[in-house]
Amino acid sequence: MQPPRLKNDCFALPPGVEWTPVDDALSLLRERLIPVVASETVPLEQAEGRILASDTHARRANPPTANSAVDGYGFAADSVSEGPQSLPLMQERSAAGHAYTGEVPPGHAIRILTGAVVPRGVDTIIMQEDVVVDGDRLRFDGGLKKGANLRKAGEDVEAGALLLRAGRRLSPHDLGVLAATGCAMVEVFRPLRVGVLSTGDEIHPVGSDIADEHIYDANRPMLLAMLARWGFQTVDLGHARDERDLLRDVLDDAADKVDAILTSGGASAGDEDHLSALLNAEGHVHSWRIAIKPGRPLALGQWKGVPLFGLPGNPVAAYVCSLIFARPALGLLAGASWQVPRGFSLPAAFSKRKKAGRREYLRARLNDDGAVEVFHSEGSGRITGLSWADGLVELGDEGREITPGDLVTYYPFTAFGL
Repeated sequence: MQPPRLKNDCFALPPGVEWTPVDDALSLLRERLIPVVASETVPLEQAEGRILASDTHARRANPPTANSAVDGYGFAADSVSEGPQSLPLMQERSAAGHAYTGEVPPGHAIRILTGAVVPRGVDTIIMQEDVVVDGDRLRFDGGLKKGANLRKAGEDVEAGALLLRAGRRLSPHDLGVLAATGCAMVEVFRPLRVGVLSTGDEIHPVGSDIADEHIYDANRPMLLAMLARWGFQTVDLGHARDERDLLRDVLDDAADKVDAILTSGGASAGDEDHLSALLNAEGHVHSWRIAIKPGRPLALGQWKGVPLFGLPGNPVAAYVCSLIFARPALGLLAGASWQVPRGFSLPAAFSKRKKAGRREYLRARLNDDGAVEVFHSEGSGRITGLSWADGLVELGDEGREITPGDLVTYYPFTAFGL
């Protein structure tokens, strides 16, 4: 079944709001966005990287029966005492995949191998390194704790227990858990298809011949690669010049191909910001002036029911807004749970005086002393700082003066799935 469409006003800000704090913007996205993709049931081997559409429960206990954790010999702990022991050794054995189906009599021992089902009458296993086999007798020192070297049935997970919750993107180790508990089929969301469009007369594809007033399109290959890392199905929508009819045709075509659209450039309120003008006239758009640096203008709207995220044109601002806003928002559209990056408090290796009123994100990396240094420029057009950095320093909304050694919040790019 197809999920419900987003409301046309889902990106609307409360009346009177002009500047939106970062946390408020994230809360609004989290509250209002829902999955826009259908679910399907697929074989386990096709589920890696997919997002669970329903809670998944163990179909079988793990382990399903009590089994041996070592190669050794099994017996009943009540049959032995402290000091030297000598037990009659049965001729049979229990091996993985070849269980002994009989019962071990009290006061007797049986050969048992790693992973083998523990026979009835056995509750303790001694490692083979700790015994001597003397003909048909097993000799060892007593005092072994009851239950030693034995894995209990269901000690990892009981049959019917909750394994993984809906909204989780399945990893290779998740597939191992599902397989071990008998889940051969899983219900997942269809991959979210995200289109990426660059706009602007000054933008030209990399590799083309351009004049000095033109620039190469850095955002589109960067954004497409980020989306692929996040597990979305990417669609390259190319580049649209600042011509309203052309832009309309591109968006119309995209609406039939994708579940969400990312654009860069043309989302503000300038004379040549045709994307905003077109969305205002024929679609639905809400321009969020977010109290963030870099970034600030973010156009959120819909075109023919397809959610659209209008990112800033400057590459660093487009990158940061994608990490902070687009990644968790697209995750919700894809059926995933809300994603909060994990940061670390680390000493600063820089000085900065920050004014109150905006949250700032600085390109940063760790030095050899475990402190955080920042890129020499905060300009959002300095794209080389992204390759220089391995993460971001987040400076809160309040004013602050930072000196070397002060603790700052550092987010490695890996915290954002990159």
